[in-house]
Amino acid sequence: MNIPSKKAKNKVIFSVLIDGFLIALIVLCFYLQTPINSSRVVYIPKGGTSEIITYLQKNDFDLLNIDKQIIRFFGYPQSGWLDIGYTYLSKGDFLYALANAKAALEEITLIPGETLYFFIKNISQQLNLNEKALHLAYTNYSPMSEGVILANTYKVPKGISETHLMYYLVNTSLNEHKKWAIKFLGEYDERQWFRYIIIASIIQKESANEEEMPLVSAVIRNRLEKKMRLQMDGTLNYGQYSHTKVTPEMIRNDTTHYNTYRYDGIPKAPVGSVSFKAIQAAIFPANVDYLYFVRNKNGVHSFTKNYDEHLKNFSK
Repeated sequence: MNIPSKKAKNKVIFSVLIDGFLIALIVLCFYLQTPINSSRVVYIPKGGTSEIITYLQKNDFDLLNIDKQIIRFFGYPQSGWLDIGYTYLSKGDFLYALANAKAALEEITLIPGETLYFFIKNISQQLNLNEKALHLAYTNYSPMSEGVILANTYKVPKGISETHLMYYLVNTSLNEHKKWAIKFLGEYDERQWFRYIIIASIIQKESANEEEMPLVSAVIRNRLEKKMRLQMDGTLNYGQYSHTKVTPEMIRNDTTHYNTYRYDGIPKAPVGSVSFKAIQAAIFPANVDYLYFVRNKNGVHSFTKNYDEHLKNFSK
């Protein structure tokens, strides 16, 4: 009986290992060629490769745990919105793109006081998106019909979908809302907080500058405490009427909750976007007893607590 030498045994083991490696390599090559569907723009959360793959699996991407190892070979994905470039590609190309793709960013701006109606109209043209789909996506993600997206400049990738864009804008803003609520009030109570946002949106519309904001806030507070109607034109610059001059006819005919000449209290929703300064003024009004204000010849407002004096300022 011939007993294989140690050298022969090692040769057999090495041959088996080579064969196994080649088989594994062939299987891996086939696996990397399997097709995968993807949106052109993909959101990648912060975290390690395991968290990233798990997030994508939960969002209907056909990935396996082995992909956590494969993607490390290609590199490391940056977080945020990535432009993959294609919607139908191989698994290998998809993983490589995740690790190496860069976001093609474009700036969109929501100016303080602007309404969602005009913001969506502007960004739909700028980003070539569908207005109706943007409104629907906003409604799906937002707790309020207006005023949730904060006035700011946002960097978003070109090619982003309506759903992804509104998810990003609403959730980014809601995180800021919660942060500011906890900072100013010690807690985030959605109903309480958005009452302040409604007031802030009126302040944003009515104030000539940031310095006036605490004074306008004080007028709102004082009138509410005295059960006086706000009677402020800015509340009628809602939605599509954001840039419309408020006329006596509009005041008489508008029957919505935004008409503070017709109804007591504040509107049921914000009248537009708000800035940090407007929110701060809504929470911390000036310690004054003003009840009236009117724009003067200098383009700012004259404030008074007396109606007769207000009429004199108005006549000027």
